[in-house]
Amino acid sequence: MSTIIFSHGKESGPNGRKIQLMRSIAEDLGYTTHSIDYQASTNAGERAKMLRDFINSKVTDSIILVGSSMGGYVSTVIANEFRLKGLFLLCPALYMKDRGYDIQEYHPLSESIEVIHGWQDDIVPVEHSIRFCRATGASLLLVNDGHRLQDSHDRIRRSFEGFLKGVTT
Repeated sequence: MSTIIFSHGKESGPNGRKIQLMRSIAEDLGYTTHSIDYQASTNAGERAKMLRDFINSKVTDSIILVGSSMGGYVSTVIANEFRLKGLFLLCPALYMKDRGYDIQEYHPLSESIEVIHGWQDDIVPVEHSIRFCRATGASLLLVNDGHRLQDSHDRIRRSFEGFLKGVTT
């Protein structure tokens, strides 16, 4: 079984509602989960280093990265470096160089990639996820919601559970 590592967004924390929801699903399916606490840093590059260091020091089996917003960017950057079983992203902050997200080319080494993004996202343009999914062949679910996806928890639950069941087969 794979290890799942959750990366939260810039203004969230390691035990936010979406992470709790997905962690519960993952653990019910038998996965080991970790949620890194990035709250001490708002720098995306520093957060990527934290995730890289965590993987190098703690993870010995296959990896699934899950990231939301800035955590989606961090997960995708690290997916360029590590072969993953899966990459699951919520409104990932991709293609946002103007906001300090230095890496702009994404070539994830992942067997499976899925993205959920809200049509009304006022922080990360939905077009960025469309561009990423088109370039990588990732699955994309667009929902009638904003950046926090607060009205889409049922959709996230169903999608994440299906994603995990898909990567284990």
